[in-house]
Amino acid sequence: MFHLPKSLVIFMLCFLLAGSKLPAQEINAKVNVVYAQIGSTVDKKVFQTLQTSLNAFLNKRKWTSDLFEPNEKIECSFLLNLQSVVEPNVYKGTLTIQAARPVYNTNYLSPLVNHIDNNIIFRYVEFQPIEFNENRVAGTEPLAGNLSALFAYYINIILGLDYDAFAPRGGDAFFQKANAIVSAAPDGRFIEGWKPFDGQRNRYWLSENLQNSRYALVHDAIYTYYRQGMDKMIENENDAREQVLNAISMLNTLNAETPNLMIMPFFFQGKTDEVIRLFKKGSLQEKARVIDLCTRLDISNASKYRQELK
Repeated sequence: MFHLPKSLVIFMLCFLLAGSKLPAQEINAKVNVVYAQIGSTVDKKVFQTLQTSLNAFLNKRKWTSDLFEPNEKIECSFLLNLQSVVEPNVYKGTLTIQAARPVYNTNYLSPLVNHIDNNIIFRYVEFQPIEFNENRVAGTEPLAGNLSALFAYYINIILGLDYDAFAPRGGDAFFQKANAIVSAAPDGRFIEGWKPFDGQRNRYWLSENLQNSRYALVHDAIYTYYRQGMDKMIENENDAREQVLNAISMLNTLNAETPNLMIMPFFFQGKTDEVIRLFKKGSLQEKARVIDLCTRLDISNASKYRQELK
């Protein structure tokens, strides 16, 4: 019978064991490209290729140096809704970004991001590689580089918020990366959303709010809401609700000091129904406090809080 040399067996075992410890990708992303509004002059096959390439770009790239188990991957989705062709191979549309965080000891996913970016424009030629270089964000051609910059930016925002939700100020490194992308972002014809003068609700201001030390209280609120509140819901529901209320109170303090920050509506997008469900079981005092705070912070849903928690 043939026997492998002992040294080779040991080498192979070490290799297999080492392979099982290789860092897994952090993101479980699903990208859908919708193109119903694009006219019949464009071969729709290019959008299917784009969708495949974007999914591979997000899910195969290693975004951190940390080890993630398969069940720890961050669930997120991107809906790229293409609305028009600006010029050959240049497309304009919107991007809906959603991400969720698992709540400890449950199968429930708590919303982390639910945001629509209305300033999406990029150049894409079928089968061109989608690449991202942190040291050369804009790439060789701004409109082409804008595509990977957009997705890399939002991945870092998602990672930052997820890490914040598990550890105090845990997401700082990712917010810094997102800010670096903003600073080095493509600049050219048609491109918007990266500059302060592009509007009050854009990538620049979201990154600025998450980086500005004056608004550090938002990071405490994120950690308190998720780790001290949502994660304790099974253990002690009353204490958990109290911590969620503390988090909302922190945001109210920040809003009183600096009104109209982009981070405020960004935080509440997707959380309205969750907050209402939590406090339907709360005391009359808690409900009154939530109505008072959330009708000021989550203005677009003010009537919903009043109706559901009265």
